[in-house]
Amino acid sequence: MTAKEPAEIARVASSTGAKKVHRTWDRVLVSAFLAGAYISFGALVAITVSSGLAAETWGTLPTLFMGAAFTLGLVLVLIAGSDLATGNMMLVPLGAMNGKLGLGDVVRNLTLVLLGNLLGALFVAYFLAVSTGVIGDPESTGSAGLTFARLAEIADGKTHHTAWETFLRGVGCNWLVCLAVWMSLASSSVSGKILAVFFPVMAFVAMGFDHVVANMFFLPAAVFAGVEGANWGDTLTNWLLAGAGNLVGAVVFVGTSYWYLFLRDQPDADPHTAAEPAERA
Repeated sequence: MTAKEPAEIARVASSTGAKKVHRTWDRVLVSAFLAGAYISFGALVAITVSSGLAAETWGTLPTLFMGAAFTLGLVLVLIAGSDLATGNMMLVPLGAMNGKLGLGDVVRNLTLVLLGNLLGALFVAYFLAVSTGVIGDPESTGSAGLTFARLAEIADGKTHHTAWETFLRGVGCNWLVCLAVWMSLASSSVSGKILAVFFPVMAFVAMGFDHVVANMFFLPAAVFAGVEGANWGDTLTNWLLAGAGNLVGAVVFVGTSYWYLFLRDQPDADPHTAAEPAERA
């Protein structure tokens, strides 16, 4: 099957956003828990592949390696199927713009999905990253010491920007993430969806942008591992600013833009368009 054209993607995205709301709260919460865990798996492998690479030798290449590895998270979300808040920030409001949902539906869905994502990320951070010893502690040596040092570097970088910088990094991040989700809707094949996801996700990580769900893993993992200076106050501030930026990036630069281009003059052009099983993010 050939790839969908942009106007077709817009109709599928709108229908997908509407479908996400018409489920029981417990199914949404479980789906969101899985997405938080999947993104955390991507974040954990990104730490491991980029640890131990001194900037004096490798320059900025570790961030490229990190970005390539991190794509695992969104691939798992899209192909296995689960609810990721950053993708829903584009899909669910788009359904509302197209007249399929109300504002209350959008708020309830995003709140529940963010909660589930947080639970999944905290589970992986505490039990599978720190408690397993994959991420070491201040006394660790060997590979655990290297991953600990890399996590400390990442956490420090995410909590020492101005509020405006963190917000804008959130905008840039989710503009790219939602483009990855958007383009994945163009393909009906697993390989096509993976290819659509790879480059935008790799790019946002390599540029150091902030993804609120990824930060639900990185920053608590740093607290759990005992990274010096890591604390819940800075963590919550980062989540708030990055999350607000992610919302703007999704709603303004992807959802609203493509609604205006393809759906504004035909708000329910194809009400029977069904989302494919893998079209979940």
